[in-house]
Amino acid sequence: MKIERPFKVLGVQQVAIGAPNKKPLQEFWVELLGITKIGNYESAAENVNEDICQIGAGAFAVEIDLMQPLDPNLSPRVDTPPLNHIGFWVDDLQSAYDWLTTHKVRMTPGGIRRGASGHDVFFIHPKGNSDFPKSAQGVLVELVQAPDAVIEALSSTLTL
Repeated sequence: MKIERPFKVLGVQQVAIGAPNKKPLQEFWVELLGITKIGNYESAAENVNEDICQIGAGAFAVEIDLMQPLDPNLSPRVDTPPLNHIGFWVDDLQSAYDWLTTHKVRMTPGGIRRGASGHDVFFIHPKGNSDFPKSAQGVLVELVQAPDAVIEALSSTLTL
């Protein structure tokens, strides 16, 4: 059954991986595999220190975020589970948020906001509740507003 929705998921924007200490993540992803580190992001509100890495280029670049909690005694714990979340480019973030909410998908607190890489984002909670029972069944999902160049490049690769 095809469901009509006012937005499209265009492609993978990022994969976020956490550990109590990101040094072993850096050794594996950057030193051994050669993934390029392009930045760092730190947020006390999100209890995270992350290295922003990248594979690919242009509209087809995918972030690999290597994260550790600033304080292991506080929440959220970006290292639990180790595959913390997956992010997808979408063509219309506000429409996605509104539509998914009306379809009883549970969001994390904070709504739409600026993400670590500078794009507007929101997160779908990994677990449903009685008011919003739909979720990705244990996976934290981030939806990211794609810039126009990414929308154009990735839309041309979609089979609709």
